[in-house]
Amino acid sequence: MNNVNENNEKWLDKDQVRTRYIYHGVKRVFDFIASLLALVVLSPVFLIVALCIKSEDWRGPVMYSQIRLGIDGRKFKMKEDPRITKVGKFIRKYSLDELPQLYNVLIGDMSLVGPRPPLIREVKEYTDYDKQRLLVQPGCTGLWQVSGRNALGFSEMVELDLKYIEHSSVMFDIIILFKTVKIMIIPNDAY
Repeated sequence: MNNVNENNEKWLDKDQVRTRYIYHGVKRVFDFIASLLALVVLSPVFLIVALCIKSEDWRGPVMYSQIRLGIDGRKFKMKEDPRITKVGKFIRKYSLDELPQLYNVLIGDMSLVGPRPPLIREVKEYTDYDKQRLLVQPGCTGLWQVSGRNALGFSEMVELDLKYIEHSSVMFDIIILFKTVKIMIIPNDAY
């Protein structure tokens, strides 16, 4: 699925990534059902988090949105919780700020598992090699998040995302999801 250039960089075969129709179809159905169920089941958590945020700063927003880039650089809004309060730090530590992204999964802008969706300003700094991260649907969680997250540098993140794209499968996605749940319980380097 890849070619290696003179800089020893692995380049993914775009056509091979895109024509995995069965995998992408199964993944979309799973994403839709899982995100819908999670939004329903976690709605009490959303309410509690919102009340905690409001108790610390009544005038501040419960959520804000950012423009992120998805597959092929397509723009979409991603909602996140603010992280500036004491409650916000707790929310970030346990990755609760990622939960509103389930809505983006439900409507198809994101997947549960995939490369982290970058900001527009970040992509302006990307090389063509780095832009391979945009070949697939971005995810709420991914190999980078379960492999060290903020403790890793940008180049390691790119390599992990490309490794994920190259080896993606339903089983690999499930393994990453289980590791994500573990990290939500026993936090890693989120900040």
